[in-house]
Amino acid sequence: MSTTMPAPQNYTVPGLERGLRLLFEFNRNEQTLTAPELAKRLKLPRTTTFRLLTTLENLGFVQRVEGGHTYKLGMAILRLGFEYLASLELTQLGTPILERVRDQTGLSCNLAIQDEHSAVIISKVAAPTPFVSTVHVGTRLPLHATLLGRVLLSDMKPTDLLQLYPENTLPRFSERTPTTTEMLYELIRQDAERGYGYDEGYFEPEVGSAAVPIRNKQGHIVAALGVTIPVSYLRSGKLDTPSLVNTVRCAATELSQLLGYHSSDSSTR
Repeated sequence: MSTTMPAPQNYTVPGLERGLRLLFEFNRNEQTLTAPELAKRLKLPRTTTFRLLTTLENLGFVQRVEGGHTYKLGMAILRLGFEYLASLELTQLGTPILERVRDQTGLSCNLAIQDEHSAVIISKVAAPTPFVSTVHVGTRLPLHATLLGRVLLSDMKPTDLLQLYPENTLPRFSERTPTTTEMLYELIRQDAERGYGYDEGYFEPEVGSAAVPIRNKQGHIVAALGVTIPVSYLRSGKLDTPSLVNTVRCAATELSQLLGYHSSDSSTR
């Protein structure tokens, strides 16, 4: 009797895979798509695409707009996303700490994780100020062009960056954006030596940031905790940068310790 296990692909459910691939076609730049557009992208018959859309619509994962000829993501996607974020130990442990940083500094506080080339906001506590932030839970920011992203990368060596960015060229988002991995490495090296990141006008010209890495029990960077500093605060002359950085560092240290990290654990650093 053969004991050979079936190949992993034998367990794949084609219909489910197609449905998930269809959902991934929607993004912030293309919030609505028609059935013919989706059929062309997925290289599927229109009837198959329509059946997939009908099934997903019945489950609340997509909904029709503009007279029923166009589709967008439905509320079921949002519920899944929030349930996922709520299940993360980081968000459960981190949110009370973010709230305390907000109360101590008067600034909005964010927690971000790395996903490929993006820093993804998984928790946010907003400050009661007139400043309107474009960053919300689920926002994806370019790793190399934001301070949160730089901090997430701060353990990387030049060879690691080349694996992440094989072409060695980086898209520009502001005048301050590094455009090569060598330029990026110099910035993250400085952040790593300080143990935190601080910059003004790096991603947005009138916004400053301070951020510190969060480490797990193994000493690996798993997130970045940061505050957003609006231009009015920067120009007020009241910004005590050392005190602000110390507050963020203490919060990051506390969250890292809750995850099991101890500064004496230097084997992976």
